[in-house]
Amino acid sequence: MLKTDLEAGIAGDDYTSREISSQPSLWQDTYRSLLDQQEALTDFLQPLWDQDHLDVVLTGAGTSAFIGEALQGPFLKNTGKLTRAIATTELVSHPSLFLRRDRPTLLISFARSGNSPESVAAVEIANALCDPVYHLVITCNEGGKLARQKNSQQYTLLLPPAANDQGLAMTGSFSAMLLTGLLVSRWSSLVSLRPRVEQLVAYGHHLLRQAPERLRKVAELPFERIVFLGSGPLQGTAQESHLKVQELTDGQVVGKHDSFLGFRHGPKVVANHQSLVVLLFSNNPYVRPYEVDLAQELHQSSKALYTVGVAERPVPGVKLDLWITMTEHEGAPLDEELLAVCSVLPAQIIGYYKSRQLGLAPDNPSVNGTISRVVKGVTIYPYPVSS
Repeated sequence: MLKTDLEAGIAGDDYTSREISSQPSLWQDTYRSLLDQQEALTDFLQPLWDQDHLDVVLTGAGTSAFIGEALQGPFLKNTGKLTRAIATTELVSHPSLFLRRDRPTLLISFARSGNSPESVAAVEIANALCDPVYHLVITCNEGGKLARQKNSQQYTLLLPPAANDQGLAMTGSFSAMLLTGLLVSRWSSLVSLRPRVEQLVAYGHHLLRQAPERLRKVAELPFERIVFLGSGPLQGTAQESHLKVQELTDGQVVGKHDSFLGFRHGPKVVANHQSLVVLLFSNNPYVRPYEVDLAQELHQSSKALYTVGVAERPVPGVKLDLWITMTEHEGAPLDEELLAVCSVLPAQIIGYYKSRQLGLAPDNPSVNGTISRVVKGVTIYPYPVSS
């Protein structure tokens, strides 16, 4: 089993346990890789940021689409560019609803393998519908179709080899690509962000020291549903979290996600005595009271089987069944958008241990082959560009 230099992580001898446990080191390597490419990527990005009416589209399929959901707000805030997260699965079926010929467009594609049919088709459709269009491909596989495309208007950001997960469920690939997207959105500050990345890495190590055994016991509880709640960029992490547990348990645990405020508007009915509810707390002082209100309401109603809070530091006055925190030290808070990167670890750990408890193989939990590392069975049909 691979251990981090702080002897933290999941006790397991498969790809998935190693890939979950090695993420803090992967984040360090990802940052160093971006520093190495700083000059070349600046040459690509700066002329785009200088365009007043640039549209930015964040795209990917499945887990890679959730990266865009987590990034959409921070990317708009950090770049000042109109930014939309549109899954390739939407972009390919309804491109005319999202792409405009009269606006310069930067399509940022997130892809572990770079071989998903929709990911390749989204690039081709954008080339046909947008003029001009530019492509930033953020991928984990140098041999993938997206990485091998030859296009003068494309820059390919290849992540370190360890980001190319071998397990079915994306773990390190998700967090490393999310971190990359956040750093790209703050590209001019890349060097000065080093202390924040180091803080993120320290949080990851802390989580992997204190959380696995506690979450293993949580995974042994008899829950059939799991709900993840998150606000702002953490809502994208909540989306990814629900899918992770669902994938790793082969659908035997059904996942759901929502925002703290949105959960009250109907979705709260899913929280019953077979439900595990995981609350991903923001560290934004304006956001926090909204989250505290719902957490207290959940505790008082006692409808959920078990509640878990995930936060940078303990949240005063909130009673939940278990708290998972990222640091024991006082100090400056981590940027909320970077908090979205490490907040996915508890879901990965719960999903891993629940998979094993159900007698599944975490590297390949899909017993009947319902899902695979690269989606199968998708036919791409020609789009009538003239329409």
